[in-house]
Amino acid sequence: MMPVRYLRQAGRPLIQTLSQTTCASARCSRVLSHGDSLTRAGWSLKGVTQGRCLATSVSNQRESVVRPDESAEGLSPFKHQRRTELWEEQQSEDPLYPESHPRLEHRAKRMSVPEFLEAFRNELDDTKDISICGRVRSKRVVGKNLVFLDIVSEFERLQVMINRSKCLLDQEERRVKFSLVRNLIEVGDHISVVGIPTRTKAGELTIEAKALPELLSPTMEQIPEKLTDPKTRMQDRHVDMLVNRQAIDVLRLRAEITKHMRDHLHSKRFLEFQTPILAENAGGAVARPFVTRATEFKERDLALRIAPELWLKRLVIGGVDRVFEIGPAFRNEGVDATHNPEFTMCEFYSAYSNLEDLINETEEILCSLAQHCQDLISTKLTSLPPIDTSRFVRPFRRVEFVPALEEALGLRLPKLSSKDALPEMLAILKLAGIQVPGEVPSSLSKLLDRLAAEYLEPMSFTEPILIMNHPACMSPLAKSFLCPKTFQLVSARAELFIGGRELANMYEEENDPEAQKQKLLDHRNLVNTADGGVTIETPDTQEGEMSALEALDEPFEDEDGDAAPLDQSFVKALDYGLPPTGGWGCGVERMVMLFSGANRISDCLSFGTLRNVVGLSAAEKVSVASEDETEEDS
Repeated sequence: MMPVRYLRQAGRPLIQTLSQTTCASARCSRVLSHGDSLTRAGWSLKGVTQGRCLATSVSNQRESVVRPDESAEGLSPFKHQRRTELWEEQQSEDPLYPESHPRLEHRAKRMSVPEFLEAFRNELDDTKDISICGRVRSKRVVGKNLVFLDIVSEFERLQVMINRSKCLLDQEERRVKFSLVRNLIEVGDHISVVGIPTRTKAGELTIEAKALPELLSPTMEQIPEKLTDPKTRMQDRHVDMLVNRQAIDVLRLRAEITKHMRDHLHSKRFLEFQTPILAENAGGAVARPFVTRATEFKERDLALRIAPELWLKRLVIGGVDRVFEIGPAFRNEGVDATHNPEFTMCEFYSAYSNLEDLINETEEILCSLAQHCQDLISTKLTSLPPIDTSRFVRPFRRVEFVPALEEALGLRLPKLSSKDALPEMLAILKLAGIQVPGEVPSSLSKLLDRLAAEYLEPMSFTEPILIMNHPACMSPLAKSFLCPKTFQLVSARAELFIGGRELANMYEEENDPEAQKQKLLDHRNLVNTADGGVTIETPDTQEGEMSALEALDEPFEDEDGDAAPLDQSFVKALDYGLPPTGGWGCGVERMVMLFSGANRISDCLSFGTLRNVVGLSAAEKVSVASEDETEEDS
């Protein structure tokens, strides 16, 4: 007679029938099972036919099992039930319990789901067994003899057909084990299946199991059918990715956009470098930096970089004519629908390139990205809205900053390079009855930036636009020239705007060391004056006074937290000769928002904004306000 014991699983009595033999090990006389594999609850036991005692091999695991607390709080009923059942099986006197998380062994030629679908799309080959792994996304039981599973791997779905009569077991094993598989496999479990390709009557490509599935990793939490609360979606981002297809499709599109940009630059002979993230100066842009300390330099403040710009320019000076970097940048500023303190930038620098070259490169990148993303959305990332590629047609509309702003305001701007330009501008606007958005700006560059946001950037809602030739005071790192139309001192710069958002910034880099030094001093003077500080009149060093370059390195922030944008070592590096260079930068998240249709930057970040990330790591999760509420408050 064969021993029979009853198990409880999901409230149902189940029967496990075991054939008996004796362990070949001289150290053990426990009961073993014949057969290549014995599956209970979807778990396979291997190596038995080689005379190995499974109980001996896993005895250490049994000792490490802790009985689940029957009154444990915080556990879902689903998780508590599974933990209890697992513990009961591992405490059984029967040595033939399976490992709950076995090491992966391929019982046949391994293929991924995408490889399987591609290999047998047109022609089936049932002469060789195939091994496939994946996560169960759905289960359909058809009578007593047939189970269909949908498994997913690498974002592709494959149907698994388990027919009791086709599994290679004797009649009694087939009956018992099939009932276990039918009743115990849960949606969310990771399984391994060995079988052959076939097609159902409906024509769907399927793998027909020749052996019962092996459970590789059981889910201990029930996957919800849907997840809609924004707070919960960000706190349990991994669940959001499983439940909401659009959430993972946005992140997949991000990966594709990054790859496409990298491939494009490689095809143009650019070299990718990684530059320092932590240094004494944040450098490269005007923003409040994150400041920290290192044990190596206990008395000196260090900063996370705001942008990689200055490091990349040093590489160009060092002979790397075409260089780019895709990496993180940090700005210690607020969180809203389009901003996060940590984000990803793509910057490239090309020697012997001018603004026209940069604009051509921009149009090529954007147009190719639009088509590439639309191809992906129409085939793989189908949860995302389609892209109107007709909007991305070269050439993009060009808008001259000063003439366009004068036309929009209906007045003539004063000489913007004058030290009195800010009060003159404010007086002219007041006389014309034009209200400045927000509080009174502390500098001319801030005033011009707000006016551009109010009157120029909205032009991009109908088509992509390039706002060009900004007043020189707005771009201290760019080359400048006297505009023949307006006789204003302007920068050789352009910004790409689409849908009211800045997508890319580009300009000809200032490569004259003395001109660069003076521009930085002028910029610092304006900020100092706005804050009531002391103005540095000249770059010359006077006895007993701080040198101009030393002044640039002195810590300083204006009322908006804008830090000095440069360090003196870069100005000194320019003495070795920076060739005429074009620089280009974009925020990767902005690109993802554009092409995915996402309304919040949090959707384009793997685990949301800084507020979401801090909420995950806190002992008690902080309250996460919605991005829309934050945007209204700002």
